[in-house]
Amino acid sequence: MNHLIILPILWPLLVALLTMLPPFDQNLLLRRFLSVGGSAVLVLLSVLLVMQSTNGPAQLYQLGNWPAPFGISLLLDQLSSLMLCLTSVLALAASLYASSGEDENGPFFHALLHFQLMGINGAFLTADLFNLFVFFEVLLIASYSLLIHGGGKAKTKAAVHYVVLNLVGSALFLFALALIYGASGTLNMLDLGTKVATLSDTQLQLLQAAVALLLVVFGLKAAVMPLHFWLGNAYSSASPAVAALFAIMTKVGIYSLLRVFAMVLQDAGFVASWVFPVLWWTGLLTIVMGVLGVLASEDLRKMASYLVIVSVGALIAILSLGTPESVQALLYYLVHSTLATAALFLLADLIANQRGKSGDRLVNGRKIAQPVLLGTAFIVVALSIVGMPPFSGFIGKLLLLQAVPQGSAMLWYWSFLLGSSVVLLIAVSRAGSILFWQVSGSDVEARLAGGRRSTALLLLVLASPLLSLFAGPLTAWCQAAAVQLQQIANLSPGAF
Repeated sequence: MNHLIILPILWPLLVALLTMLPPFDQNLLLRRFLSVGGSAVLVLLSVLLVMQSTNGPAQLYQLGNWPAPFGISLLLDQLSSLMLCLTSVLALAASLYASSGEDENGPFFHALLHFQLMGINGAFLTADLFNLFVFFEVLLIASYSLLIHGGGKAKTKAAVHYVVLNLVGSALFLFALALIYGASGTLNMLDLGTKVATLSDTQLQLLQAAVALLLVVFGLKAAVMPLHFWLGNAYSSASPAVAALFAIMTKVGIYSLLRVFAMVLQDAGFVASWVFPVLWWTGLLTIVMGVLGVLASEDLRKMASYLVIVSVGALIAILSLGTPESVQALLYYLVHSTLATAALFLLADLIANQRGKSGDRLVNGRKIAQPVLLGTAFIVVALSIVGMPPFSGFIGKLLLLQAVPQGSAMLWYWSFLLGSSVVLLIAVSRAGSILFWQVSGSDVEARLAGGRRSTALLLLVLASPLLSLFAGPLTAWCQAAAVQLQQIANLSPGAF
């Protein structure tokens, strides 16, 4: 049994506990070293798991060696290893950025960050729906505290909305699990996939009711229209390092939709008849709502938040096609959009620190003290998000467009995606011209981006050109991951 699979869950838990014990609890510098070092180790672990999943078949890890579906199962395949790697990179950037001063507002910042990593990694690895619920709760509890970290009226208001909505989502998730277990007698994903074809009409009706609830739960996590209203205020009011890490949170919802409907229930007839059409139209409408939010944004943080929603809409709509080509495009664009929006959250904070009272609001302000560094970073991130060549956004959107089959679907998706790209180009161009060129007031001493903040920013900004440079092998890898996901759907737990 490959015990490396469980380390992405245990390692953040260990780091979080150590930060609260002597001598780390009394020494901020030691906590910073432990947190950043722990995140770096997590990157190495995730890279090792990516290599294992690439060079071999999918692996099922049974905790305590209890057989599925009775024991707790963890599944390592190319999809889960990709998400682990993406999360660890964000964690490294977030912990490094926070260690330059953001973590001074409370003694438990780094502990909460790693507790959240434990929950996120567990959600990506679990092969059991009940444990998916458990890890959802772990990551959500940590995110509640991280969102309100540092205090303030805006954070408190956003946190209340965020907590209430997610508590409702958690309750619905439990109801859905009860219905699934009542209909099939199992919550193990692989076991459920093999039993769907044997269910009676009454059991299928129960399962469809559960699926409807899961759509609401996962749609809330992913911020799909009309369940997206919480995201703008929550992400824009969070501290920058937290917002950058939160960029992966909506992708947890998308991952869950992909895992459940493209793998577990792919052979259920009702998925193609009504689940995928619902995802298709809500995805397109989410793009529209995200674009409207971007246009209405008064500051760069709020714009970055709505750009997350635009990417969610594009991913949800392409997910509904349910083909290997669509999954391949989804995976590449998911990685690109997550890293790009996370970089924009950090960049917004650095810009705000150098514009005096104007902050990152889209109004005239003081001259930015580091225009070359921040201006170059803004150009790379903005053009990548819009989808301009030669950056990764262009390749990602090209893959999305190519994955849509000819017909009415192509007309709808191409119109929404390309139309949104044009509007986003106008919006980010306007934001950039205001922030960097419309200067007023006298120069004052600004807070410069130090070594740690600049390193964290560059780690995320450089991801776009790197994704473009290695687009060939990355797209081939994503294609293999999509094929493997389809193959796993036909396997029972005993096949591993």
